Amino acid sequence: MQIVKGDKVIVIAGRDKGKIGVVQKVIPSQNRVVVEDVNVRKKHKKPTQANPDGQIIEIYAPIDASNVMIYDPKLKKATRVKHEEVKGKKERVAVKSGSVL
Repeated sequence: MQIVKGDKVIVIAGRDKGKIGVVQKVIPSQNRVVVEDVNVRKKHKKPTQANPDGQIIEIYAPIDASNVMIYDPKLKKATRVKHEEVKGKKERVAVKSGSVL
């Protein structure tokens, strides 16, 4: 999986196609990622003694990692990632622009 927590990604398929967000969580065992402001679901919380009215909260549900690509801020487009050695260190590099991520 090429995506890590904190990456800026763009959704390339599904209901939220075209949205850009930051990866909040990566679940490699299921090949899924949680992206901010993407795949928002509403969850109904039951009333408790601490919160007698209950509430409806919004959560970010995970989406498949194949539906997102790394967002290249230089070109403002989606890009693939390759691994290169830059100054003796392995770095992730955007394929289209060549900029280090």
